[in-house]
Amino acid sequence: MLLLMRLLAALPLPLLHAAGALLGWFAYAASPTYRRHLLENLAQAGYRDAATRRGAVAAAGKGMLELPAIWLRPRADVLRWVRRIDGEQLIDDARRQGLGIVFLTPHHGCFEITAKVAAERFPITALYRPPKLRFVQKLIERGRAGPNLRLATPDYAGVRELLGALKRGESVGLLPDQVPSEGEGEWVDFFGRPAYTMTLASRLAVRPGSVTLLAFGERLPRGGGYVVHLRPLPAARAGESDAMRVNRALEELVRESPQQYLWGYNRYKRPRRAPPPPGGLA
Repeated sequence: MLLLMRLLAALPLPLLHAAGALLGWFAYAASPTYRRHLLENLAQAGYRDAATRRGAVAAAGKGMLELPAIWLRPRADVLRWVRRIDGEQLIDDARRQGLGIVFLTPHHGCFEITAKVAAERFPITALYRPPKLRFVQKLIERGRAGPNLRLATPDYAGVRELLGALKRGESVGLLPDQVPSEGEGEWVDFFGRPAYTMTLASRLAVRPGSVTLLAFGERLPRGGGYVVHLRPLPAARAGESDAMRVNRALEELVRESPQQYLWGYNRYKRPRRAPPPPGGLA
């Protein structure tokens, strides 16, 4: 596995993205379950047009094949693919005020590159869920961790690491649209349908002494690199829960470039032993 990833990592980004687009279509054709999730999730968000569907299928494959390069190439090489950082002033303002930064990075575009961009400037602790297979965990730890970039697991010790980083004025990163385990979330609408949503992200988002930013690594056409977009978390609306505020912000971010969201992810699944969603089973 590692040898294959090293071979892929050596390929140019345009070739990885071109081959990834083909891989995306292969997965779409080969897996009825994946295809159903992708089509249902697109429709749930109001996207029934062929152009968005085609873009989403290709983008999922690009995300798979760009991973070896993002993980295994030297960070300096990876960061050369970042053409600009849109909203960089938001980081500068937070750092000047001595605030910790909570980066909420959904499954949108190249979410792996955003933490490496942050780690080039200041320490960041990223939350990740260890996979069941040990060798895959080693690959993830090897690819994601590095100078200024630490990993934390979604347990009591990991949450303490996140809080400690924020207290030191550092930054933390989370995938806020990742389905949490039983007891770690609540049912909140996402594109108009109840989704079991992690509460940790929304709790950190309202923590005093820090600022919350949405991060999205946009893939440019034909393997042209990436643009990292940063957006402030919008203000809460009257009567809106913290978790709903986060989900609404994610919806707005996804709608900026819907073709790059990972629509095939089973976002609406019900974790084992979690309570049923309002209105029935997921």
